[in-house]
Amino acid sequence: VQLQASGGGLVQPGGSLRLSCAASGSKFSIVNMGWYRQGPGKQRELVAAITGGGSTKYTDSVKGRFTISRDNAKITVPLQMNSLKPEDTAVYYCNADGFGRVYWGQGTQVTVSS
Repeated sequence: VQLQASGGGLVQPGGSLRLSCAASGSKFSIVNMGWYRQGPGKQRELVAAITGGGSTKYTDSVKGRFTISRDNAKITVPLQMNSLKPEDTAVYYCNADGFGRVYWGQGTQVTVSS
């Protein structure tokens, strides 16, 4: 399984960005998908995740601002990020898991700054 992330960039506080992650390869190996991030000097943390059945969870700091969704046909997982804050600045990583395996995409930089 290969994961390709896209959509990062520079945005002003209060702005929006939409990240996307597309899976290729053995897509039937994927059960859950999600996004993690690692800010400067911080550990990697879960931002949002979605199961194959569509159940979602979010870290507290992004609830009400970020929305994760999933296209099960295309195996893509967009992350809509609204009301962005400087503390959202990080490298964002797409993640997938299934049948005991974990997959990571390359990171995409999100910078929130005026």
